[in-house]
Amino acid sequence: MKKSNYIIGFTLAITGAFLFSAKAIYVKLVYRTEAIDAISMLALRMLFSIPFYIITAWVLSRREGNVKLTLRQWGFIALLGFMGYYISSLLDFMGLAYISAGLERLILFLYPTFALLMGALAFRQKVSRTQGLALLLAYMGMMVAFVADIQLQAGNDVIVGSLLILGCAITYAFYIVGGGQIIPKVGSMKFTAYALIFASAGIFTQYFVTHGTAVRHFSGHTYWLCFQMAIVSTVLPTFMMSEGIRRIGSGNTAIITSIGPVSTILLAYIFLDEPVTWLQLAGTALVLAGVLMISKKNER
Repeated sequence: MKKSNYIIGFTLAITGAFLFSAKAIYVKLVYRTEAIDAISMLALRMLFSIPFYIITAWVLSRREGNVKLTLRQWGFIALLGFMGYYISSLLDFMGLAYISAGLERLILFLYPTFALLMGALAFRQKVSRTQGLALLLAYMGMMVAFVADIQLQAGNDVIVGSLLILGCAITYAFYIVGGGQIIPKVGSMKFTAYALIFASAGIFTQYFVTHGTAVRHFSGHTYWLCFQMAIVSTVLPTFMMSEGIRRIGSGNTAIITSIGPVSTILLAYIFLDEPVTWLQLAGTALVLAGVLMISKKNER
């Protein structure tokens, strides 16, 4: 691998991970701006994001040598899009109404451990002793961080929010495991664009079923925050991560994205005034250690 190619890939991956981690900050800021439900905020996010994915899908379909998807591939991408960016995102936005941005990112960061377990169950992939230890470290760290948040706010809210984010992590892991099976066949950019389009269709459908077709009015600040969330924490990092994976590999990219929980905690401290305790930092360190062990093992 050329050094310049690796540097570009590394820069794209770490920047994408940092931008992704800001999503929770935007969601919390919107909740503080006005009373809004999760599906409305998610619909605004995708309303601003979807044109970029439609254009990407159109450009890719017009390329010379483009291979048309089979009916089965269309169905699989639609299922993964619904799970990974519709159900998962909805649970994430709902959970952030109850818990801190830092705890949300830590729970969500457990998705590689769930992906490992799904791979073991679905494809009979053996879990090594190192991976077992990594799982133990990650879940111990999660419990430490969970206890730290319970001490800072009402226990019931933390439990409800954590369960919602846990569901988000599990459905996203399903998306990652399934994506690993189909991306080599259709390409990462095409897969991402189509998956986001299908997810948006589900989001808009739920929005219209819930709120009808009448135009709802929100504050200008809410629209501005959702627009930033769409561009800064959705469109840009999606393409940056895809290109990063292409240049330096999925394993290296997964390890680099470990900056996510740390950057979220830092951003939450700066923009949301969320407290940072030693117990939270200890839990974060254990989760990162466990996930990094799994990522390095998978890369080898």
